[in-house]
Amino acid sequence: MGRLAAMSDIAKTALFLASDESNYINGSVIVVDGGWTAYGYI
Repeated sequence: MGRLAAMSDIAKTALFLASDESNYINGSVIVVDGGWTAYGYI
């Protein structure tokens, strides 16, 4: 994404996990880093 995460990026993920839309997700690590981990930038 070419930028650091904003607080709203993290908040949107937290809201999703608190919603009924995520009711089938369990035991997962959700990385909110704009793709940095996927591209090996860490």
